[in-house]
Amino acid sequence: MSLVTLLFYVFALLTVGSALGVLLFRNVLYAAFTLLLTFLGLAGLYVLAGADLLAVIQIVIYVGGILVLLVFGVMLTQRTSQEYPASRSHNHLLGLLVAGGLFTLFLIMIVQVNAEHLGWIASASSNAAGQQSTLAGIGLKLMTDAVLPFEVAGILLLIALIGAAYIAGKGQNR
Repeated sequence: MSLVTLLFYVFALLTVGSALGVLLFRNVLYAAFTLLLTFLGLAGLYVLAGADLLAVIQIVIYVGGILVLLVFGVMLTQRTSQEYPASRSHNHLLGLLVAGGLFTLFLIMIVQVNAEHLGWIASASSNAAGQQSTLAGIGLKLMTDAVLPFEVAGILLLIALIGAAYIAGKGQNR
């Protein structure tokens, strides 16, 4: 039996076993963590099938985004019988100034960067031309031509997560 066949059976067993764990666990948090193993097993199967871009998308979107959001949702919505004391923050102005300054600095850096003169981009472009994988080319385009929409999407997702945490925290303080 070859190494690829053995890895296929390992990833298939991991995927099917953890998917059964998602179905059988009564605790939602345990089911979410076995869902993590299911997603990682699928990513391994994608790599073995030669779909490296799908494997990276599987890890970034499903493991890094949807599963983390699911775990946050479970942890934020579970009610406890204990009342936690509300903490008041007194540094709103300082936090706003620091966040605004960092945002301005990052925006200036993104606008003024000249991607053609960076050495690692030139070497990545020459390496991506000789490879069969499309992952390097897509990553290079994402980090050069589409960096501003990529960062804006990340900031919008962060704002949505902070808003969800705020709304969930309001519900617990009733």
